[in-house]
Amino acid sequence: MKILVTGGAGFIGFHLSKRLLEDGYEVVGYDNINDYYDVNLKYARLEVLKQYDNYTFIKGDLADKDKVSELFAEHKPEVVVNLGAQAGVRYSITNPDVYIESNIIGFYNILEACRNNPVKHLLYASSSSVYGNQKKTPFSTDDNVDHPISLYAATKKSNELMAFTYSHLYKIPATGLRFFTVYGPFGRPDMAYFSFTNKIIKGEPIKIFNNGDMYRDFTYVDDIVEGICNMLECPPKEDENGDRFKVYNIGNNKPEKLMYFIETLEKAIGKTAKKEFLPMQPGDVYQTYADVSDLMRDFNFKPSTSIEDGLAKFAKWYKEYYKIV
Repeated sequence: MKILVTGGAGFIGFHLSKRLLEDGYEVVGYDNINDYYDVNLKYARLEVLKQYDNYTFIKGDLADKDKVSELFAEHKPEVVVNLGAQAGVRYSITNPDVYIESNIIGFYNILEACRNNPVKHLLYASSSSVYGNQKKTPFSTDDNVDHPISLYAATKKSNELMAFTYSHLYKIPATGLRFFTVYGPFGRPDMAYFSFTNKIIKGEPIKIFNNGDMYRDFTYVDDIVEGICNMLECPPKEDENGDRFKVYNIGNNKPEKLMYFIETLEKAIGKTAKKEFLPMQPGDVYQTYADVSDLMRDFNFKPSTSIEDGLAKFAKWYKEYYKIV
């Protein structure tokens, strides 16, 4: 089976592609390799993937409709995993344009391509940020998600609505994936755990928002990949209205206090952080907590990697990659 992975040079896209290649799938990666964070990390991921004979990489932008159309016409993917998007909550406050271009126009182009080149299954990244600052926990896919508190979250909610419409009108089997704070080796340097590690090793203070009073459902990247792989060849069955559309949470189902996460990271690195405590930032949410009962019911799976194990693996990779002795 041929699978298109957009955001193929990205964090989750890299790990998913590697797993699919090892499982014998033919993978086509698509990414614009933008400079939102260190492009050397993206190229390093691609160097790993290019070692596989069943891998093809194409550089291109999701917002380029002609390029996306050509991609589908030439490679005819049977399954699409759309992980290409502009990520980051705080960045969406200061640079909103790129979120509309990549996450709205880019996703529209993917939907159009799936309509004109029918696929067996479209899976796409959503986010736990769609839940906003709701106090009810755990967050269920049945909850109302009409109050996103960042443009990033609003674009992800929009993706779910757009996907439903295309699924309904054009019979595209579509699955949305609400990821909860994904971390691990080859991760994104803009994520807190990665930037914390940079600063701890350099002896610089780390910024801790809301004075550390925050909870996150940290999810190790291998658990995310396992969840996607379980779903790939299992598109949603028709519901009572004849629609083939589902949304799942993929989270660890165990929120951790930010300060405990930092303590665990310090132990994994072997160094204590200098700390600067700051108020809550615009767009940030107080807590995330995934209800994964749907995931367990439909796929007999839930993420299970502890932050102790996950951060130890990340710290080991970090020291090897950046040659820290």
